Amino acid sequence: MFVAVKKSNKNIMNKAELIAKMADDAGVTKTQANASLDSFVEAVTKTLKGGGKVTLVGFGTFSVSKRAARNGRNPQTGAVIKIKAKKVAKFKAGKELSAKI
Repeated sequence: MFVAVKKSNKNIMNKAELIAKMADDAGVTKTQANASLDSFVEAVTKTLKGGGKVTLVGFGTFSVSKRAARNGRNPQTGAVIKIKAKKVAKFKAGKELSAKI
């Protein structure tokens, strides 16, 4: 028997809420906090695209992992399908972050 469980959004923070929190904590405007967050995301993306990694001591490490090509199955038909190799972004939590959680 299938029982639907409603997820609570109480513990989910979206971008707007993060920007508001950053602005409040840093004593800056939301526009400045948004620019800072966008800059951070852009810098991490550019570094990962170039094959590098970003390490924030105490927080964690962003890196790129390569997934090899493999065979999968179409769940509807059971037919074998080929899944292409690709690069995926990866985050590994640092020791301090892991301890705080």
